[in-house]
Order: sequence, then C-alpha cells, then structure tokens
Amino acid sequence: MIKYSVGAALVAGLILSATGSAWAGGTQCGGASWYGPGFHGKKTASGQRFNQNALTAAHKSLPLGTVVKVVDQRTGKSVKVTINDRGPYTHGRIIDLSKAAATQLGFIGRGTTKVCLAAL
Repeated sequence: MIKYSVGAALVAGLILSATGSAWAGGTQCGGASWYGPGFHGKKTASGQRFNQNALTAAHKSLPLGTVVKVVDQRTGKSVKVTINDRGPYTHGRIIDLSKAAATQLGFIGRGTTKVCLAAL
C-alpha cells in the first residue's frame, strides 16, 4: 500500500478516504444525511462550535477547512459547505450536512439523499 501525505495527495489529484474510496479529480458520490438540533452548540472536530444554521459539513477524511460543492443527484440543487467535523459513521454515507445545507438542497423531510461532492 502506498501512503501519501495530504499535500502529496492533493498535488496528485487523489485523496484516499478512511473507507479506501478514491477522489479522482476531486469528486466523490454517495449518500448524504444531515444533523442539527441535537448537536447545535457542541464542539466539532475542528474545535468550532457546531452551528446548524451555518453551511458546514462532516466528512471522514477531507482536511478540516476544505470547501466542497455538494450537488443533490436527484434535484440538481447545489450548496457550498466547509468541512469542520468528522463523520458520518453510517455505512453508505459520505457526508453529514448541517441543517442549513440540507435545507438548501431540499431533503430535510427525507433525511437522506444521494450527492456528488467536488473539492473547490
């Protein structure tokens, strides 16, 4: 197995996630969920307080502070979020969005959706 530092991976255009899936060209597709009320005000992995009304998200392996464009595959709607937390830890999900981001994408009522992420 070849190990890359985060900087080398970004230069090479490839980021390996904790599950082993590759980001070829800075994109990844999979399940998305949202979190909010129960976590509002608690510390995130970045040390910031979680704000369910901010455009933020949790990702397993992207560097904290990374900005990604999230596109809902069902509707085509998109939102830009900043990664400030770790997760999700549910099989098949690649990102947990704040309530505000999920609201912009329009899947609050469904709870989950399929998305593609593009690192910006």
